Amino acid sequence: MRIVFLMIILIWTVFADTSLYPKRECPLFNNLKHTYNRGDIRLDMHRTYPMLKHHKGQYLLKVENATPQQRWVDDDCLSLRPLRGTPLYEQKTVSKKESKEKKTTTVSQNSRSKDNLLALSWHNAFCETHRYKKECKRGLFGKKRGDNTFVLHGLWPQPRNRVYCDVSKRDIIADKHKRWYKLSEPKLTGQTKKALAQVMPGLSSGLHRHEWIKHGTCYGTDAERYFSDAITLTQRIRKSPIASFFRKFSGKRVTLQRVRELFDKTFGKGSGKRVELRCNRGMITELWLHLGGGGDDLASQLKTGNPVHSRCQRGIIDAAGFER
Repeated sequence: MRIVFLMIILIWTVFADTSLYPKRECPLFNNLKHTYNRGDIRLDMHRTYPMLKHHKGQYLLKVENATPQQRWVDDDCLSLRPLRGTPLYEQKTVSKKESKEKKTTTVSQNSRSKDNLLALSWHNAFCETHRYKKECKRGLFGKKRGDNTFVLHGLWPQPRNRVYCDVSKRDIIADKHKRWYKLSEPKLTGQTKKALAQVMPGLSSGLHRHEWIKHGTCYGTDAERYFSDAITLTQRIRKSPIASFFRKFSGKRVTLQRVRELFDKTFGKGSGKRVELRCNRGMITELWLHLGGGGDDLASQLKTGNPVHSRCQRGIIDAAGFER
């Protein structure tokens, strides 16, 4: 009995003295099921973390300055040894004043998210499935609706649960209930808002307010830079052979393979693997582009994005007008 007790003490001592080194910037969750991450806390590549427990492929860590301090993370995000060339420093207690100063510095350095998903809607198909939307009803009254083109749905920092960064509960509730009119207008210059209206018809429905509150707040910049980047990326696709291809084959069925081949030809080999088709009622409704942090231009971001599997393998490119 004494031997068993001594072994338990020994194991606990080893665990208590074990510090783990991050392999990548994984999110740190409050619970084992990874459904909540208060404060959007992530592993810091320049810190070590005391291990409290290992359970079902996850580590329970002690994270200073987090509330609560005990956080769960996948065990493949950490290592017993540091990555080569990574300078490390031990965790230390930081005052609230220092923490606030550090946060301010991070924002001022404009540290943009380096793992994003650009969602572009084929406007014909969107309106075919959302006829009640303001941006789709306009076509019924003789005004230009913006058909036969891609429009901006959103630019979403990844992973997908990285949302509502430093957003009040009141705004989160309003957003989740689609009461976008209750959300504040993002602070944009007149020029940027005008450009945004050209690529995001959903502006008339308050889509830009929703996108900023849910996704833009996690991008690492102010609203002006976030939407400027999204506009630039959208315009790159609209002026590319991709958009020309969709207009040329409007009303016809195309395959994912053909779309990916066109991306490879336009933006470089391997780009197509970062492209995902989203379909509804047999129609291609959206292109999802998985982007990395390789640079400011679309080609380099596609090159460094994560390859993805697309559940939709083929679909019809919907023609303009309500035909179904």
